[in-house]
Amino acid sequence: MNRLEPNLLLAVSTGVALLLLIATAALFGAPGGAIKYPIIGLVCVITFVFGNAFMARRMNRVTPPMISLDTPATAAWASIFPTLVILFAAIPLFWSGHDYGLLVIIGAVMTGVTIQSALRARGA
Repeated sequence: MNRLEPNLLLAVSTGVALLLLIATAALFGAPGGAIKYPIIGLVCVITFVFGNAFMARRMNRVTPPMISLDTPATAAWASIFPTLVILFAAIPLFWSGHDYGLLVIIGAVMTGVTIQSALRARGA
């Protein structure tokens, strides 16, 4: 392997950003989030990846990976995903004490999209 797959790097960076979001939501969010947010994040990522793959097969839908080597601009557009999740992770720092379950779900779905893209790129 001469180079790293850009879709895999995107999935890893979005996953790390999701871990940061879960950590800040658990530390600065409503009490009880230390158990709730990791479970929500894990369940949503797994459900999205398997559910989306199942629905794509069932509907005969073929979508290309997010980052294509033929069009380099896709890398710049795909970098929005980890950036948004990192911005979501900053929200509990400024407005602490709230329930951030919806932010964790949104970040988990965005992470699931990048993981699905990495799996599609590996299969191609």
